[in-house]
Amino acid sequence: MVNIDFDAVGNWAERRNLPYAGYTDLAQKPEVYELIKDCVEKVNADLAEDALLAGSQVSRFLVLHKELDADDGELTRTNKVRRGFIADKYKPLVDGLYEGKTEQFIETVVKFEDGRSGSVSATLKISDAKTFTPVKAAA
Repeated sequence: MVNIDFDAVGNWAERRNLPYAGYTDLAQKPEVYELIKDCVEKVNADLAEDALLAGSQVSRFLVLHKELDADDGELTRTNKVRRGFIADKYKPLVDGLYEGKTEQFIETVVKFEDGRSGSVSATLKISDAKTFTPVKAAA
């Protein structure tokens, strides 16, 4: 699961005259998926160069429809991901990744800055990324 940096990707989109109406809209743009896919595949190529890390390549990914937020319990106050909480909250997405689905619907409860609660829903695209054969270590 990838969480985009809204400011950085927003600036990237604006330089390309790519309109968007907020985080959820921007995160689901096909152009953003291609950007993320290119980045994931570059990282995979680098990981393949290290025999110890080659098994850590990303084969499938999705871009989350909302920013992870401490107010929603997804991050600690020091911005560390609460992995167990994320695994439970986004179980349908995790299952979709491992079940080979190409998209998955998710509805998420969010807390707004004024204390109100609401929900954000989206059907997220699940993409495959190219993985690379590990380079053998020199003997």
